[in-house]
Amino acid sequence: MRTRPQTTPRLSANALTVLRRRYLAKNDAGRPVETPWRLFRRVAGNIAQAERLYGGGTARTAAVAETFLRLMSRLDFLPNSPTLMNAGRELQQLSACFVLPVEDSLVSIFDAVKHQALIHQSGGGTGFSFSHLRPKHDRVATTSGVASGPVSFMRVFNMATEVIKQGGTRRGANMGIVRIDHPDILEFVQAKDTPSELTNFNLSVGITDAFMRALDQRKDYALVNPRTGRPVARLKAAAAWDRLTEAAWHSGEPGVVFLDTINATNPTPHVGRIEATNPCGEQPLLPYESCTLGSINLARFVVGSAARRRIDFDRLAEIIPQAVRFLDNVIDMNRYPLPEIEAITKGNRKIGLGVMGFADVLIALGIPYDSDEALATAERVMRFLSEQARTASGNLARERGLFPNFKGSRLESDGLSLRNATVTTVAPTGTLSIIADCSAGIEPLYGVSFTRTVMEDVRLTTIHPEFLRQARAAGIGSKRLLARVAASESIQSLSEIPWGLRRLFVTAHDVTPEHHVKMQAAFQKYSDSGVSKTINLPQSATKADVASAFRLAYRLGCKGITVFRTGSREKQVLSCANVQYC
Repeated sequence: MRTRPQTTPRLSANALTVLRRRYLAKNDAGRPVETPWRLFRRVAGNIAQAERLYGGGTARTAAVAETFLRLMSRLDFLPNSPTLMNAGRELQQLSACFVLPVEDSLVSIFDAVKHQALIHQSGGGTGFSFSHLRPKHDRVATTSGVASGPVSFMRVFNMATEVIKQGGTRRGANMGIVRIDHPDILEFVQAKDTPSELTNFNLSVGITDAFMRALDQRKDYALVNPRTGRPVARLKAAAAWDRLTEAAWHSGEPGVVFLDTINATNPTPHVGRIEATNPCGEQPLLPYESCTLGSINLARFVVGSAARRRIDFDRLAEIIPQAVRFLDNVIDMNRYPLPEIEAITKGNRKIGLGVMGFADVLIALGIPYDSDEALATAERVMRFLSEQARTASGNLARERGLFPNFKGSRLESDGLSLRNATVTTVAPTGTLSIIADCSAGIEPLYGVSFTRTVMEDVRLTTIHPEFLRQARAAGIGSKRLLARVAASESIQSLSEIPWGLRRLFVTAHDVTPEHHVKMQAAFQKYSDSGVSKTINLPQSATKADVASAFRLAYRLGCKGITVFRTGSREKQVLSCANVQYC
């Protein structure tokens, strides 16, 4: 008989802190007026109401609500933050990811600023391609003046974000993308050399296949004025690449997105070309498109005795269709900020089901993160998730119909009759993983003990419970040792810890950049959209290490990549737990 973790887990102290500060409904005095259980019930009941649109009666809707309640209250699955915050409440804006167009006119630019503000106010994040804006010093016929360029207008978006707090809970986030062949690319690449610049943006350079060929062949390439479509200068690909990798080494930005790789799997090329992603880079979207994400907590699916642990794929197969149904329902229950967003979102019905707790699973199975076995486990898990999610979406298509833009889509040509244009995405799950008390997304542990800074003024410290258990079992769980563990990003130099324990509890900075990229690629292989993964580098990493990681990501089919070298930014979300020793 299979052992199943059916009981509702206790929420951790860190989870309760985050829920109270960010998610629970509050009264006028700012005090929570609901419990976590009531939050889950509120969300489940609201999202289940979509069943009525497809002929579901009262009994059917109630049964689906109970299913959704079990999914969330057992921490098997959680939807993205806006759904938890807003479902069943006045805002009812449920999506985390949006992309807005920015065309080469003041009307379009300031419409985008206004729309950005509405989205941030409701809890979403926005991505933009600024590649259509004419370059600095280009002529402006209507005023006989000259243009100020994309970077200057990005400062307007950045300031708008600064003054709007999302739903009263968190500051807005943006992704800004400029193509590598834009005449202002070098100014964009170096925009964050000044730490105070564009602080509400993540930046990525849109890399093309043509540029990578020029780089490999040591050639120059054309910089093209987007206003005229004509080349205005030529630049050595190696020179642009060196400036890009140096900036990423220096400040962690910009990252890169591989535009042609993304569009090679764009499910609806007949609708438009993808030029931008959401703020964390894992969700490429068309102009005005939004997407709702959710993540399965893999740590809840490890069963068996300590000596014979395994992933419970049978129970995963039960949960995945429920999660897909939940996310498809969200599309119908969502109150969209703009009619254009509603139209294209419902036209493609993109959802993004992913995972969190992957590092915890590897630890439970006794598999070091930086091993070939870990890569094989990643492929096995994501392949299974993709297959099951597509099957579930196909079943929904038979029950509810295909997504409206199906005809002419890549899915039609591939013979995939699905309800949703995309079904899988691997998100970072920053605060969701705190609620679920598991490791974030597919990342390795940042440290065996580490501190997360959330909501700007809250620092949450944790030590991995399995390390604590094994250390005590080995008779080495002294306060002195735990203090040393808390002061270290890596425990590999702590000789009093047995080698086997050190080998299992490798952390982000023990993992080579090459293995980080290979792990991202393993998940990308079976993800319809993208994969959120930070390529953590030690402070001693070189610019050549950054360049090598970028090249490998492109070669392995990743849709984008972000590197982060320890100490390259004054403020870090993750740090070793004992700050006096950092």
